[in-house]
Amino acid sequence: MTIRDPGVLALALVAGGALGAMFYGGLWWTVLRGASSATPARWFLASVLLRMGVTLAGFYVVAGGQADRLVACLLGFGIAHMAITRLTRPRADSQAVAPRTQRKARHAP
Repeated sequence: MTIRDPGVLALALVAGGALGAMFYGGLWWTVLRGASSATPARWFLASVLLRMGVTLAGFYVVAGGQADRLVACLLGFGIAHMAITRLTRPRADSQAVAPRTQRKARHAP
């Protein structure tokens, strides 16, 4: 395999997507668990250390000293970020805040 082998770059892209899904999925899970915890700082600190450690180690292994593999991996990571953001976004019909036209004014005009 050469450095610019499309198969290797595709695998790096997929690996970046997996790292991104782990990182941002873990963040989402941490926010859900940490918000209701008695010690949220511990949750968030442990989560960021674990997620960053795994992600950076994954980038190091996938890149293997090759810039093109690192770029492909980062691209997959970014795609995973967009996907997780879209999947975890609250739906418009489930928002607790009423639309601006239905809100009652709480101050003098």
